[in-house]
Amino acid sequence: MTEAQFIDRVHTRLQRLGLARGNGIVTGIGDDCAIFRQRGAAADLIFTADMMHEAVHFTWDEDPRIVGHKALTRSLSDCAAMGARPLFCLLSLAFPAEASQWVDGFYQGFLKLAKKHHVVLAGGDLSNTAKISCDVTVCGQVPRGRALLRSNARPGDRVCVSGPLGAAALALDTRRRFIPQPQLALGETLRERGVKCAIDLSDGLSLDLARLCLASGCAAHLNSVPVAKGASLQHALHGGEDYQLLFTLPKGLQPPPIAHIIGQIAKGPAGQILYQGQPLPVQGWDHFRP
Repeated sequence: MTEAQFIDRVHTRLQRLGLARGNGIVTGIGDDCAIFRQRGAAADLIFTADMMHEAVHFTWDEDPRIVGHKALTRSLSDCAAMGARPLFCLLSLAFPAEASQWVDGFYQGFLKLAKKHHVVLAGGDLSNTAKISCDVTVCGQVPRGRALLRSNARPGDRVCVSGPLGAAALALDTRRRFIPQPQLALGETLRERGVKCAIDLSDGLSLDLARLCLASGCAAHLNSVPVAKGASLQHALHGGEDYQLLFTLPKGLQPPPIAHIIGQIAKGPAGQILYQGQPLPVQGWDHFRP
């Protein structure tokens, strides 16, 4: 069972029980963040949570400052994909008692990024385990009803990315250092320009674009992809953890200077992607794919 199939299974159960929405939740499972709306409020609150585990997302010999930076980047990137401004976070961290010096480095990287984006660390939890794990929850805000959603792409929209792709996958292959940056300012700029659809590239272009197209009930035709220096086309198409933004531009909207137009949203089977006229296999990161 793939990650998408497992999520669909849980979502179907929630719908059957009447727990998919309600109590202020207007967008739940199926987007980068959940959206909570209070009656009469001028802004919606968004919530996202991301886990990282030793031997899955990082190794013991990595610089703990970079691991801490990445732990917060993952959730801040979700905020960026919604066009939201982060407010505060919760950090739950599990580690062996003898790893306290490593954990100090983790906090150093985590809090440096938090300070840069004015994100308050409001609480969390600590636990003693054999291997290091963390879970980061971020709350942000976005003007009411104006969050960028995966489901808002329409045929004729141009498909854009915010920068070259494949740098993170190249770094993984070569054991080089790569420090991703959440595109928070760009996310807010896109929302202000009238963009309505976006997703962050955490699991690879092929997989994340397929998710966007499935949510919007459409297909995508790609012409070219900007490739990071030294990376391969395979890195750019299928490598994850670049944390660039993938977004769609309706006709009449001018792309920001940073945007790379890589194709177009089209009518067709939901989730289908063609690259230079040929079907593009979905090969991004999936925790449960064999």
